[in-house]
Amino acid sequence: MKKKLLLLTMAASAVIAFAAKDPVLMTINGKDVKLSEFEYLYHKNNAQQLQKESLEQYVDRFVVYKLKVADAEAAGLDTLESFKKELEGYRRDIVAPFLQDTTVIEELEKEAYQRTLHTVEASHIMRPLGNGIFGGVKESMFMDSLYTALKNGADFEEAALKYSVDRTVQRNKGNQGFVIAGRFPITFEEAAFATPVGEISKPFPTQYGYHIVKTLSDKETKGTVLVEHILKLYKDKGDSAKVKAKEAIYSIYERVKNGEDFEAIAKAESEDPGSAKDGGKLPWFGFGRMVKPFEDVSFSLANGEISEPFETPYGYHIVKKLDSKPNPSFEEIKDRLHQTIMMDERSERPRQAKIEQLKKECNFKMNPGFEKYIDETLNAYGSYDSIYVTDVLGKSNVTFCTFDNVTIPVSRFSTRLTTREKSDIVPAKYYIMQRAGVFGGEELMRYYQNALIEKNPDFMNLLNEYHDGNLLFEISNRKVWEGASKDTEGLENYFNQHRADFNWDTPHFKGIILKAKNDSVMNLVKADIAQWAEADSLTSKLFNKYHSDIKMERMLVAKGENPLVDYLLFGGAKPEQVDKKYTTAMVLEGGIKNQPEAAGDVLGQVTSAYQDELEKKWVEELKAKYPVVINKKVLKKVK
Repeated sequence: MKKKLLLLTMAASAVIAFAAKDPVLMTINGKDVKLSEFEYLYHKNNAQQLQKESLEQYVDRFVVYKLKVADAEAAGLDTLESFKKELEGYRRDIVAPFLQDTTVIEELEKEAYQRTLHTVEASHIMRPLGNGIFGGVKESMFMDSLYTALKNGADFEEAALKYSVDRTVQRNKGNQGFVIAGRFPITFEEAAFATPVGEISKPFPTQYGYHIVKTLSDKETKGTVLVEHILKLYKDKGDSAKVKAKEAIYSIYERVKNGEDFEAIAKAESEDPGSAKDGGKLPWFGFGRMVKPFEDVSFSLANGEISEPFETPYGYHIVKKLDSKPNPSFEEIKDRLHQTIMMDERSERPRQAKIEQLKKECNFKMNPGFEKYIDETLNAYGSYDSIYVTDVLGKSNVTFCTFDNVTIPVSRFSTRLTTREKSDIVPAKYYIMQRAGVFGGEELMRYYQNALIEKNPDFMNLLNEYHDGNLLFEISNRKVWEGASKDTEGLENYFNQHRADFNWDTPHFKGIILKAKNDSVMNLVKADIAQWAEADSLTSKLFNKYHSDIKMERMLVAKGENPLVDYLLFGGAKPEQVDKKYTTAMVLEGGIKNQPEAAGDVLGQVTSAYQDELEKKWVEELKAKYPVVINKKVLKKVK
């Protein structure tokens, strides 16, 4: 009993100590506001203001803010599905930075940049991904065995010819040429660059299959060059064709040496259909983009220099180097590198780094007996199928892993295993252990995400701010902004009661201007107006008779705002053009008003003033309706 009482006392002390770190500053309508939330918003507000508010001023405004939120909650706005859906979406957005190690992104960017400064020559062996989960498992197991054999001295080229499913393997024995950053699947690129020259990588998958890479060479890149060239092809490998092409290129070379225009000759003589029309000019290119002889010559020339004729597998060339650029700096291509990283598998690395960080912080431990348990149950059951997953693993209370005083049983892990496929024991165990390596981190991250509000005050404050801000906007819109704009009777009454507050400095025209296509139409309109002067539907009758021959505009404009109105009513100069389509105009209805007659004449001003009055009355109601208690001692702790 004494031990139990001691434990209870210790637990109570821990709660009191935690509460003391973040005490309640105020209570509004029975809801506590912690000191940390107030300080977060107070400092954020002052950082955004040109003139900082005093603490007393901000307390008054903060209380009103929280009273409005309380009114929104009392109205049930926080229970609306639309609100909950939007809040959950925001929660996912703001939680994202907390679920990744952001320093990893910068490391990935710098690593990607370093690979742009090199190019490596690599060979590979590729196997298919396999059909279904266990087909893939068997291929992965095969690649593990092949990797062991290669490490023990098996010949890479022979293994490539025997086992690789790459369609080019018979031609190149697995050699993929130069691997350039950004041109291969990222896992292939990383394996090629990370593997020392002469060594082989561990097996890895891409979207195309399972691979083992052997790095053959590593060279620094030399920036990019801009060249133009003249090409003479030999379409077959016969000596006569080559001799003919060689004679032609040397004849052209003599002309170039003697000062003839390179581009003109290229247009007339070059047999490269892609560049000849542009005077032989090629796009900028870097190391590894062209066949080696062409590349070597292009980079070796000085700007403006012309090469002697040389041979490539395509024919004979003459190259003129136009310009060159060094490798771009990290800052120049950082944004492009970042975008590329976020679009491939590397985008998951910051999250994985966060999981590894959490494993240390939360004392994550896999059950050391888990693998033995899988061996025993698979051997006892005899195979892997849906019943093994649901009835053996799915009902198991054996511990899978533990972290932060949380125990995850094997039964929960079983829900992440496929039940659609059957397998023998060996590939089944391989598959289960692969999934086990991922599942523990996923569970830890899920736990961390759910605990963020309690564990991370920054996240809690961001979420509270968004929650309350949305409620504040919606209740203010209903009570004040939209409420005022839709209350036409209230606006008119307010205008009549405060008419002296709304004045014009200059007279206005209020009425209808009628425009006609020409004088003939205007004369007919005037004759009809004289006849229909007493009609209640004058504008409708005119429109029904004349249609597009006339145009009527209801206007409220001040003197000096409209040239046509100034001419018709205020003695201004006649405008050069009445309208693009209409040549003449007249006042159909209305006239000059020295002061506004109705709320609609100064609608913006009246609406704003009416909103202010509604806001004032609403705040008075809120203060009377909802109790507010402020802890003055805690308020003195505000930093």
